[in-house]
Amino acid sequence: MTQTPDLVITRGTTDPATAPPTTRVTTASAWPARTWILLVVLAGAMFLDGLDVSMVGVALPSIGADLGLGQSELQWIVSGYVLGYGGLLLLGGRVSDLVGRRRVFLVALGVFGVASVISAVVDVTELIIALRFVKGVAAAFTVPAGLSIITTTFAEGPARNRAFSIYTVCGASGFSLGLVFGGLLTELSWRATLIFPGPVALVLLFAGMRVVPKVAVERFGWARFDMVGAIASTGALLLLVFGVVRAPDLGWTSATTIVTLGTSAVLAIAFLVVEMRHRHPLVRLGLLRSSALVHANVSAALMFGSYVAFQFVVTLYLQDSLGWSPLTMALGFLPAGLIVVLSATRMDRVLDRVPTQFLLIGGFAAFLGGYLWFARVEPGMSYQNFLLPTIILLGIGFAITFPSVTSQGTAGVDDDEQGLASGLVNTSVQVGGAVMMAVVTAVLASSGEPTRPGELLGGMSTAVWVVSGLSVVGLATAVVVAVTTRGRSPMAD
Repeated sequence: MTQTPDLVITRGTTDPATAPPTTRVTTASAWPARTWILLVVLAGAMFLDGLDVSMVGVALPSIGADLGLGQSELQWIVSGYVLGYGGLLLLGGRVSDLVGRRRVFLVALGVFGVASVISAVVDVTELIIALRFVKGVAAAFTVPAGLSIITTTFAEGPARNRAFSIYTVCGASGFSLGLVFGGLLTELSWRATLIFPGPVALVLLFAGMRVVPKVAVERFGWARFDMVGAIASTGALLLLVFGVVRAPDLGWTSATTIVTLGTSAVLAIAFLVVEMRHRHPLVRLGLLRSSALVHANVSAALMFGSYVAFQFVVTLYLQDSLGWSPLTMALGFLPAGLIVVLSATRMDRVLDRVPTQFLLIGGFAAFLGGYLWFARVEPGMSYQNFLLPTIILLGIGFAITFPSVTSQGTAGVDDDEQGLASGLVNTSVQVGGAVMMAVVTAVLASSGEPTRPGELLGGMSTAVWVVSGLSVVGLATAVVVAVTTRGRSPMAD
């Protein structure tokens, strides 16, 4: 490739004679076509990962009616994906650093696409759930690998901020547009929601084989791989997600729940002990000395935990109580998706000019405003009065917060730990979502009130206040960080 003014040629670290060059983009303008195609591939994979989390939820009533499934079985069609996604993200980030980002990204993307196609044509519930788990595992490897490809391709500063804003807004668009796509596709068939990501993922795979850069990596050796740490961390996260997902059905004080969560805690402690002693730890604990990284991860968990829990409550209210069709609900949520998509061309400039702690203040304030507006809902209120303002505020909050936590969580991290840093952020996102989904489900179930047409769900008001409380914590944390850093970017810590 001919060197252009906005590119700096670097080489791999093993054999300069054979290692193919990679390009590091150093400016935010005049990107060559190959760079844009690479970004489309990476952002497209992130879009599909986010889309799959929320899209299938809209189709659950149709899946249940067709296959004769109860609510607990239907929950696992969503939870199976989250279990694989949240449980293996940390491992996925480290493997991409050690084995090679290109190899991990492309293989995982192919697995994601094939599993999507197969899951749409089978009728065995257990097989559908298993394939959903496989897709979650694949996403757990594509996300950190894709993020680390971006951070090692685009130099820190305006170029990386622009790439990050496009990439993360695509991920946020996947989450917010998932309900829209889910509603539209469910009108055709619930199987369409399962198969849709498959062909798209395979097209991205074909393009990615041509544009994802080949970078020489050090020869893999088991001595450099923290196997015990990998088993402990993966086990702790899997058991945590499994425990909180099952708790609403079994009870938070049941023996199974207590043993599951207790074992998760023991494995987490064992993981920390191993990391302090291993020569090549899975997670270098020194990373956690960065207040920016810690704040980004806490904010990611609070942001997505509140959003996915609220989305679950509203979906049940609109479909089960108000009797909205999937298509009507899709159109109702459309404004949030449009706001997130339209922000893609602006957020890079915002990130260049405004410190992320101030952006997080604005983002959490928008989330909180949206939840509090919805908290005043009463039976018979019009869409324009009870839901539209909330949807607009949530769209603004997601458009601001999602790219901010990703940018802050990976800024200043060495190239060989970018997969780890991005894996930490996305683990926080998925674990936060799983925990709060379980909490809100338990709140709704604890009311013991049946759903009556046209009436509020039992426990819905309490659930909305719980979600609002998460945004209060996120807002307060962002304010404290802004005050303690006194206007400078916390990324410098």
